[in-house]
Amino acid sequence: MISAFDIFKIGIGPSSSHTVGPMNAGKSFIDRLESSGLLTATSHIVVDLYGSLSLTGKGHATDVAIIMGLAGNSPQDVVIDEIPAFIELVTRSGRLPVASGAHIVDFSCSKEHYLPSRNVASP
Repeated sequence: MISAFDIFKIGIGPSSSHTVGPMNAGKSFIDRLESSGLLTATSHIVVDLYGSLSLTGKGHATDVAIIMGLAGNSPQDVVIDEIPAFIELVTRSGRLPVASGAHIVDFSCSKEHYLPSRNVASP
């Protein structure tokens, strides 16, 4: 028998399709930096989004999901209640603790920095 957990993905909202993938991608990127020995040499991270993610990112919490993924969280284990304070810390400081706090990088939370409209294809 198929369970609801086989069909649905666990993720922060309002749109899990715009949060689960980006959070997993952020975590995967950091994990690869760490496993290849490049994490400690990383001083800053810039994220560019394309297509629908660049158009709806803020409204669907894609930006939050990316930050939480880079911080070392997975959709199934992120502590939802801790997200607002963490995002506020990153926004205020311009610094992002990545890989579960193993390293800290410069990171700007400005819309222009990681949701560039220039990357959206024109119809």
